[in-house]
Amino acid sequence: MKLKRIQQLFQEELGAIYEKNEIDSFFFMLSEHFHAVSRIKLAIEPNYVIENQDLILKALQELKQERPVQYIIRNTEFYGLPFYVDDNVLIPRPETEELVAWIISEFKIQNSEFRILDIGTGSGCIAISLAKHLQNAKVYALDVSKDALQVARQNAAMNNVHIEFLNHDILNLDPLVFGGHKFDIIVSNPPYVREQEKVLMKANVLNNEPHLALFVKNENPLQFYEAIMSFSEKHLEKTGAIFFEINEYLGNDMIRLMHRHGVSEIKLKQDIQKKDRMLKGIKN
Repeated sequence: MKLKRIQQLFQEELGAIYEKNEIDSFFFMLSEHFHAVSRIKLAIEPNYVIENQDLILKALQELKQERPVQYIIRNTEFYGLPFYVDDNVLIPRPETEELVAWIISEFKIQNSEFRILDIGTGSGCIAISLAKHLQNAKVYALDVSKDALQVARQNAAMNNVHIEFLNHDILNLDPLVFGGHKFDIIVSNPPYVREQEKVLMKANVLNNEPHLALFVKNENPLQFYEAIMSFSEKHLEKTGAIFFEINEYLGNDMIRLMHRHGVSEIKLKQDIQKKDRMLKGIKN
C-alpha cells in the first residue's frame, strides 16, 4: 500500500477527533517510527510503498480509541532528550520543560558540587534533564511506584546519566531514609489535579495516564506539597531552593503554605500559556 494512501486514511478516520495538523503529526511520527520514512522523504517520493502496513494501521485504531501516540511508539522527547514512556508514567509536558529550564538557568554556573532531590520522579524527565545539563549536580530521585522507577532507570541509562533512585512514599516517609542528608535543591511535580477538575480533561489523558500521578482529593489538594514542605524543613540546606510545578488555580494557597514552612523570596511564574504554573522559594 502507498504510504500516501495511509496518510489519507488517517485524515478520514481521525478527522472527527483531532485537528488536521495534529493528525498529520501523528502520521509522520508513526511512519518514521515503524518505517523510517520522514515527512521530507514522503514529499520527495509521494508514491512510496510499504509492504507491511499492519503496525501503522494498528496504531491508527489505537488513535481512534484516543490512546496517546507517545504510548503507542513508547517514546517521547523532553528538553531535547529521548525518553521511553509507558502506561506506568505520565507523558512529560511542555510546562515541566519550563520548570527544568528555570532551574538550569539559575544553577548552570554553579562551580562546586551540589545535591538535587526530585520527588515524584515518574519517567525521570526532571532528574535526568537536570543531571544532563548541570554537570556539578549529584541527583537523587524518589517515587512511590516501582514500575515508574523501572522506567526512570531505563531513561537514565539511555541518556547516560547517573541518578540515585529511591522507592519511597513521601506521604509516609520513614525518617531514617535520609537521616541527616540535606539537599541544595528540592524539586517536585507531584499530583495536583483535583478530582473535580476531571471534567476539564481530555479522554486521552483520563483513560490512559496513571491517575496515581495525576489526581488528589478535592478536600486536600495540597497534601503532597505539605509533605514535601515538612520534609524540606529537615532536609533542605539553609538558603537552599525549592521548586514546584503547581495547579494553576492554587498559586496563592501554595505561597501561604511555603511561607508557613519557613520559605521566603517566593517567586510565582507563569508558563507559556500564561497560567500560574511554577513556584520557587529559598529557605530562610
